[in-house]
Amino acid sequence: MAETGTNTIALTGGQTTAVKIFGWLGVVGGALLIIVGIVAWIAVSNQLRAENIIVPDDAMAFQGQQVAGPLTAFVQADIINTHSLEASGGATYAELDQEDPVRAVMMNASFLRASLFTSVVSFGVALFAAGVGVMFLLYGIALLMLAPSRRTAAA
Repeated sequence: MAETGTNTIALTGGQTTAVKIFGWLGVVGGALLIIVGIVAWIAVSNQLRAENIIVPDDAMAFQGQQVAGPLTAFVQADIINTHSLEASGGATYAELDQEDPVRAVMMNASFLRASLFTSVVSFGVALFAAGVGVMFLLYGIALLMLAPSRRTAAA
């Protein structure tokens, strides 16, 4: 790589090829990450919809809506916690006596909440993957725009 003038850098043939390869890798990798993120989001959303969970009327938001996204899943997990603590008189699973019949209710509530929070995290990971994919795609396009074309290199 040699400087040929102000703000101009000439690349060797091998360097130009490398820039183009990295550019295309960024474009392809970014597109794949975007696709994977979208597919993951749809898969988690479909699985939640299949459970046919409806947010109850006493939830903080989204009352009467089907749980199908990160916000409704979070709100449903919160109201499950509220209802289970009401059932146990404010005691958590660990605080209840092992013979207390409410302990099974608390255990089920804990499992349900953990599953809903897992779906919330899954939505976040899917969104993160798609976001990183957008950045890779943009960087790949930028590299391809910077790499000299064969006509420019020949001139």
